[in-house]
Amino acid sequence: MKKSPFAIFIALLMISCVSNKRLNYLQNLPDDEPIELDEFIPYAEIDYEYILQPFDIVDIDFASSDEELTKVFEYQGARNARGGGGGNNGGDPFYFTGYSLDKDGMVRIPKLGRIKIAGLTEEEARAKVEEEINRYFKEEVYVRLRTGGIRFTTIGEFNSSGTKVIYKNRATIFDALAMAGESDILAKKNELFLIRQYDGGTKIHQVNLNDRALLASPYYFIQPNDVLYLQPMSIRQVGDANNIATTLQLTIGLVTAVLFFVALTKD
Repeated sequence: MKKSPFAIFIALLMISCVSNKRLNYLQNLPDDEPIELDEFIPYAEIDYEYILQPFDIVDIDFASSDEELTKVFEYQGARNARGGGGGNNGGDPFYFTGYSLDKDGMVRIPKLGRIKIAGLTEEEARAKVEEEINRYFKEEVYVRLRTGGIRFTTIGEFNSSGTKVIYKNRATIFDALAMAGESDILAKKNELFLIRQYDGGTKIHQVNLNDRALLASPYYFIQPNDVLYLQPMSIRQVGDANNIATTLQLTIGLVTAVLFFVALTKD
């Protein structure tokens, strides 16, 4: 029994199309409790704070009524770089002005030597450095310690892959997506892998960007050193299609070939 070229075209078109349910962000999915527009969505309650890791870079500032005293704890090059806006030419300024943790989680501060702060939260590390300083000086010195923004990495179906930095104390997963560029239309937005570092190891979490319940998820906010990986849909295996328009062009080409073959085989 012969199949009409129109039926073949419809079948191929259905294969090439991707449902909006796979493309749209923040939908009310069938298995979830609906979240209506203007409904208040509380953040997830989590006890987790970022734990400093070896090879992190932290920014440490010192304050005292004696300004000359604070200069003792800073590297001269770092102070000059801060004053001259070092790193603003496209690099990471904290790389030039910050304090790097070595492989043992130690940070080296002038006059104080090496202090281990890996395994601590920012506040715990700040208190430890401040305590070490005030053990040696009568004049009280205050310390401010923070990580150099939120550094994260994107790989897979992003317009821009690589390591990026958001200079905020808190950022959502959509802040990261916006910085990396709108994800490819053929990416598996319902299966984004979030690779997150914890004290002493790593975990892989799966995030559904299509799901509105993400706003109340513990993975709504990203953490320093997170890795976001977007997989391609299976449709990418058909050809080098980067968007639906390209896929449709491929489909039209296939249909043209089928029609040509049908014309040749007609009696």
